[in-house]
Amino acid sequence: MKVFYFVMCIGFILCTNTVYSSEAGMPQLNPEFWIAQVFWLLLIFSSLYLVIWKIFLPKITSNIENRKSRIINDLNEAQKLKENAEKRLNEYNKIIENSKKDAKKIIEDGRKKLDQDIEVKKKRFNDDIEKELAIVEKEIKSLKKSSITNIEKISTEITTDLIKQIIDTDINQSSVSAIVKDVVNKKVHKYL
Repeated sequence: MKVFYFVMCIGFILCTNTVYSSEAGMPQLNPEFWIAQVFWLLLIFSSLYLVIWKIFLPKITSNIENRKSRIINDLNEAQKLKENAEKRLNEYNKIIENSKKDAKKIIEDGRKKLDQDIEVKKKRFNDDIEKELAIVEKEIKSLKKSSITNIEKISTEITTDLIKQIIDTDINQSSVSAIVKDVVNKKVHKYL
């Protein structure tokens, strides 16, 4: 039942509102004011349209164009900077590569020079050793020769002393030295 009374109240309000609205309070629903309303509507909206079209729209399009050109300029500048950075990177890589090649060349040259120095010093050392060996060999030969003559003298003296002690007589020194010399020549020359 409550719903019925509620619907009745709303229906009554709507009916009375539509009856009294055009006569009493809402001039926009009264047909006699429509021409004035259309006039003011056209005047306000056309002036608003003109203001927007002549004042605000050029500023907005100008801002949009400025932004567009700034973006294009920024993109172009970024592209130039990117190309410049890539160019510098390539130059840097070339410099590093050339430096590595130069370092390898310097190391290789240093090795070659060091090897040459080692060879020169080795050759000098070998030459010095050869000279020393030649000097030592000469000394050894001279010692051998002097020792042979010393051996002959010592052998002659010992032989003479032995024979003198064994036989108890003096022997001719020249005959003993001739025999000793002959024996020394036969035996000692194999060691020379």
